[in-house]
Amino acid sequence: MVTPPQLPSGYEFSTDSGRIDAVRVHQLLLEHAHWAQGRDRETQEAIIAGSRNYGIYQGRTGDQVAYARVVTDGVTFAWLADVVVDPAHRRCGLGAAIVDGVLEDLAPLGLTRVVLKASAEARVLYERAGWTPLDEPEDWMERRRG
Repeated sequence: MVTPPQLPSGYEFSTDSGRIDAVRVHQLLLEHAHWAQGRDRETQEAIIAGSRNYGIYQGRTGDQVAYARVVTDGVTFAWLADVVVDPAHRRCGLGAAIVDGVLEDLAPLGLTRVVLKASAEARVLYERAGWTPLDEPEDWMERRRG
């Protein structure tokens, strides 16, 4: 059982993938996440199906207002991705809360490394939670399609 992160009154954190509002998540990412531009709904559905998913919900309405996901082997490595908070609910600690909740959920796995790609505006959020730049970024490589 994950200890819920510190949340402002009126919000709820969940690790239940069954609660994810895929339509809302797709909308949030398309409208507020430059890295997800052009992502179609079919792709987003597959991403959700293949990930550990996390949400924050507004208590009185049950609407999803934040999302994050993790891709992991469950033993040594995880990648935190698609962290997004509805702009109408920003500046009240939800970004920090969802990251804290994700890390709490992953802690029992004993992962050696959790990585992410942080936008410039989100660096402070991640640094607060103990994230640091890669020790040897020049050793990391990628292969992109197209």
